[in-house]
Amino acid sequence: MASPAASEVYIVDASDRYHAVEALWREIGTPSLDKKTVAVKANFNSDDPFPATTHPDALEAILGQVRDAGARTVRLGERSGMGETGAVLKNRGAADVAARTGAEVVALDALPPGEWEAIPPDGLHWERGFLIARVFREADAVVQTCCLKTHRFGGHISLSLKNPVGAVAKRNPEDGYNYMAELHSSPHQRRMIAEINRFFPCDIAILDATEGFSTGGPERGTRIAPNVILASTDRVALDAAGVALLRLHGTTPEVMQGRIFEMDPIARAAELEIGVKSAEDLRLVALDSESKELVLDMRRILDETA
Repeated sequence: MASPAASEVYIVDASDRYHAVEALWREIGTPSLDKKTVAVKANFNSDDPFPATTHPDALEAILGQVRDAGARTVRLGERSGMGETGAVLKNRGAADVAARTGAEVVALDALPPGEWEAIPPDGLHWERGFLIARVFREADAVVQTCCLKTHRFGGHISLSLKNPVGAVAKRNPEDGYNYMAELHSSPHQRRMIAEINRFFPCDIAILDATEGFSTGGPERGTRIAPNVILASTDRVALDAAGVALLRLHGTTPEVMQGRIFEMDPIARAAELEIGVKSAEDLRLVALDSESKELVLDMRRILDETA
């Protein structure tokens, strides 16, 4: 994936999630999904309500856009790190939303060995590489939606680059090796998170920042309410904008300090050419009058740390 010369991050008022997602989808100009297989990765890491997990209204709006774009098959793939995936999806309303919109739910924990692709460790900080679900690797298109959160277990931020951790196997089904134990105990955790994205395709990423956690996370924390939704085809640009939004509200020392593009997950993802390499190559676009002042404030923060 070549880094684009410049990437847009679109921002819209989130008072009406359905209208917001529709506006973002239209502005980004997503390629045709007609008769295609689309994999969707939401954020259902734990059995906790939004902003810990994807809001059911946001999920329904996104799945609706995918369906209306003509997708032949839509699969919602998930692995919950803090709970049993099937129960989490049911309790958080995701299973009902999927049923209403005609999407197939794929609980990644239950996949047989043949449904995982082995990624070798060459050039990575993963000791043995890792396994990633083929439902995402083999889809014609991938859409993901994430939340605005900090991460107190070493990730520092939990945005679009962190979300694909839920597409990686917890354990190797053949020998039981625990990839998540390695990830969470490694001093390279944040770089390893970025490296997953090299093998996780993503056509559009949507960040629901209607509310968020400015400290704590990923399942609980200090709540903030920016009341916007952001979207981009560039996960690096989207996460840089998300960090600017967190800084605007006051966040953890790890997230407040230093240059945004020198933060480990963003820097490593940029190095791997997953997205833009600097704040100068990131363009914030307000889609309504309510978001214009916020965009100016976020731009100021990005420029201060460029």
